[in-house]
Formats: sequence, structure tokens, C-alpha cells
Amino acid sequence: MATSYRLKNSYTWAKSPGMIFCIAFLCVFQLSLSSCGEDDLKKAAKLSKKVNLDTNRTLGVDIIYSDSAVVKAKGFAPVLDKITPATGASFQEMPKGVKIQFLDDKMNITGSITSDYAIMKETEKLTIFKKNVVVVNQSITFNTEELTWDENKRMFFSPKGVVTKPDGSFVNAVNFSAPQDFSYYNAGSGYGETYIDEKFGE
Repeated sequence: MATSYRLKNSYTWAKSPGMIFCIAFLCVFQLSLSSCGEDDLKKAAKLSKKVNLDTNRTLGVDIIYSDSAVVKAKGFAPVLDKITPATGASFQEMPKGVKIQFLDDKMNITGSITSDYAIMKETEKLTIFKKNVVVVNQSITFNTEELTWDENKRMFFSPKGVVTKPDGSFVNAVNFSAPQDFSYYNAGSGYGETYIDEKFGE
């Protein structure tokens, strides 16, 4: 699914917070030179290289996921940070969480994903949801601490989590995977509880 963004409001940072951070860091770095030994200066030089980032922050972002020009999901993130490191590929973070709603062909909501944090790696075409991740649709509720959307494979993956069905039965799933609409899922060995109708087998 391709991803596009719309700003819910027009507020963006006028200045790059990455630049503000770097300026503040350099001021502190210069003030501390007089009290540093040679070893401390080498450590500080290494540290200055690690924090060389450029960050652009946008507030109130609507996210649209589409496949072959057909909208498959829509979402909202209170904060979206686009981060360009000194080396390596840029990526986007949603440090205040995100909510994604899945849509059918008639634009009806069929399910959702919520998480407290998410990161989008554009080069790798991966979106990783972390912290209190909850997937809900008509068939299951899936709770986990990490869920990865692989755009190339059009599949969701999670190392482990809890699958709960509408009847209250659940299973602790390992190596969870599901297609983009969560119409079914696969999981490795686990344990759980299920309920059997009293008339089963009659």
C-alpha cells in the first residue's frame, strides 16, 4: 500500500528542531572544553557525530494508505517527525502514537490498529508499531508490543501476542502473521483457552 499525508492543521515548526538541538549542543560542548582532558575530548567528538540529525516535525497528520489508487486504510497521528540522519536512510516517527482504520470498497470501517509509537522506514517499506499495539476486527482482537507491516509482502508480522476471539477464547500466539485485511492469521505454538458449545457433538 502506498502512503500519503495530509496536514490536519497548518502548524509546522518554522525552524528545524534538529538545527536548534545541534546549536544548543555545540554551545554546551564549547563551554565544557576547558574542563575536559584529552580522553574526554575524544569521547565528546564521537558523541557529536552521533547526534548529527535533521528533524522536521508536523502536528496533526492524516495518513492515507492506498493500493492501486484504491484507499484501503486511513489514519491519524498527533505528531509526525521526519528524521534525516547524517548517514543512512531517512525515516519517519510517530512518537505520540497512531490510529489506523481499515476500509472496505464502500469506505466502511472494518477494523483498526492503534499503538503508542510507530516508525516508518521508507527505504525498506516497513512500518513498525510498538507499545500497547491493539488490532481489532470482526474476527479477532490482537494485543502485542510490536507489530510490523511489510509493504513488499503485504503482510503483518509479530514475534508474539495474544489473540482473543469474540466468544472470549484466547491464544498466546508466537510468530504471528496476517494479511493486510487480517481476514485470517497464522501463528506458531502457544497456549490459551477456548469455549465449546454444550451441544457440541450431539
